[in-house]
Amino acid sequence: MKVENRTFIVSGGSSGLGAATVQDLLARNAYVSILDRSPPPEELKSSSRVRYFAVDIREVDQINKAVEGTVEWTKETSAPLGGVVNCAGVAVAAKIIDSHNEPHSLDLWDFAIAVNLTGTFNLTRLALKHLVKVAPEEGPDGERGVIIFVASAAAYEGQPGQTAYAATKGGIRSMTLPMARDLARHGVRVVTIAPGVFDSSMTANFSPKARKSLENEGIIYPRRFGQPHEFAGTVRWILDTPYINGETIRLSGAGRLPGKL
Repeated sequence: MKVENRTFIVSGGSSGLGAATVQDLLARNAYVSILDRSPPPEELKSSSRVRYFAVDIREVDQINKAVEGTVEWTKETSAPLGGVVNCAGVAVAAKIIDSHNEPHSLDLWDFAIAVNLTGTFNLTRLALKHLVKVAPEEGPDGERGVIIFVASAAAYEGQPGQTAYAATKGGIRSMTLPMARDLARHGVRVVTIAPGVFDSSMTANFSPKARKSLENEGIIYPRRFGQPHEFAGTVRWILDTPYINGETIRLSGAGRLPGKL
C-alpha cells in the first residue's frame, strides 16, 4: 500500500520497536499518531508529521479519545488513515506456583491481559471504525489499510515464568487470521510479527550472563539480539506487500529457545 501521506497509529511509539517504526514511517513521508504513556523524544514530538496522545492502553476511554483526535488531525493534513501498528506491551514473569508454593498472582495475570491483549483489541476495533470508511486505493486490490499486531516467540515456545505473557501473545497470534477474514470485504489486511529477543527497554537490564546464554543457546544466526530497525524494516515490508495477509511472521534469527527448568 502507499505509505506517503497516509496516517498510521503506532501504540507504544515513544520508545523501542515502536519508536523505530515511527522513524521509518516518517522517512517515507507518512504521518504518525503516537499513543503512549510516555512522550516520545523531542525530535519525534516536534515533527509536524507527528501527533502525540498520552494514553494508558488499558483505558478504553483514553484510546477512543486518541483515535478520534487522530481522525480529526487527518482532516487537517488531508492524510487519510492507513493503519495501526500495535507495539504497546509489557513483559511480565511469574511461575504458576512460585518458590513458596503460592499461586500466580491474579493481578499480574489481569495486568498482562489488559495491556497486551485487550489493549491491542480495543485500539484496533476503535480505529477500524474509521479505517473501513477510507477511500480504497486505486488498482485491482482496492486496499484501504493494514493492521499490524506484535506477538512474540513466546506464543510458540513460552519459557518458565511466561504463562501469562505467552497467553497474551498466543491470543494475538490466534486472532490474526479470523480478523483478516472479517476484514477482507473492507480491503484491510491483518498481519502479526512475532519477534524473538530484541534490544529494547525490556531486555536492557538483562545480565551479561543471561544475554550470552540467550545468544548462544537459542538463536541460530545471526547470534545476537534483534535490532529495532530490523523490526521497522519488517513493518515496511508488510505495508509494501499486499499479498501478505492473515499471517504471523517470526522475526527471531531462526531462534527456537529450549525450555529451562
